[in-house]
Amino acid sequence: MEKVKVILKNWPLHLTILAVAIVCEAINTISIPTPLGNIMFLPMLFAMVIALILFLAKPIKWVKDEQSGLSSDFVVIGISLFLGKVAVTSGTELQELLEAGPALILQEFGNLGTILLALPFALLLGFSREAVGMTHSIAREPNVGYVANKYGANSPEFRGVMMVYIAGTLIGTIFLGILASVMGAMGLIHPYALAMACGVGSGSMMAASSASLTAMFPEIADQITAYAGMSNVLSNADGILMTVLLGMPLCNFLYKKLWPVIGIGRKKNAKGGKAA
Repeated sequence: MEKVKVILKNWPLHLTILAVAIVCEAINTISIPTPLGNIMFLPMLFAMVIALILFLAKPIKWVKDEQSGLSSDFVVIGISLFLGKVAVTSGTELQELLEAGPALILQEFGNLGTILLALPFALLLGFSREAVGMTHSIAREPNVGYVANKYGANSPEFRGVMMVYIAGTLIGTIFLGILASVMGAMGLIHPYALAMACGVGSGSMMAASSASLTAMFPEIADQITAYAGMSNVLSNADGILMTVLLGMPLCNFLYKKLWPVIGIGRKKNAKGGKAA
């Protein structure tokens, strides 16, 4: 009952979100032609961008931190409805998912790509041990907890994982939605493989990226949703195991090898007598 009172008390927030939803549905899907193909921008992406601007720029005064926390509860409800659809779709496509079993399992090793691709860039940008926390995974809640437990909440590794966690919370869904559309337009990778890549372990990110693909390939929309959903389940199930057994050891190993070579801050740390 208390929660109902809080919800009713924040009626301006609900009217604001309703207005944003109506505007974005009126805008509808925008298709931008490129030499590689059409890139799709869905109403969901516009809604997230507009809501982010309204919260950060504060053109309206009644959307504050308290209202933001309340909104996160409604995100869970929305994602739950989508996950229900994913579950039903996955059931109808069960035979196809079983046939793709090895591919679904092996694509989980793609999570290590955050280390191989991002760690060198983080070092070149001047980060030190923060780079380990930033690049060992996509830095969602289980990874944040693991780093806090392993290195402590005051460690540079924890600062790094929190940087990526916050950035992912703010713009990760928007980024993945656009990236999926761009990759689909390029036509270099099969839509099923892209659908598997959508399952990064975050429901909202999976929803945004798979929605972009289903808009581009409506004839196989159910299969895309099924592959993305199953991949997301696997990422949630074994993602932290991948981090503990492979991701973090590999990240630390590469850090020790790359830091003396390309670490921008290595000279300053050496002068200050600090070990990287």
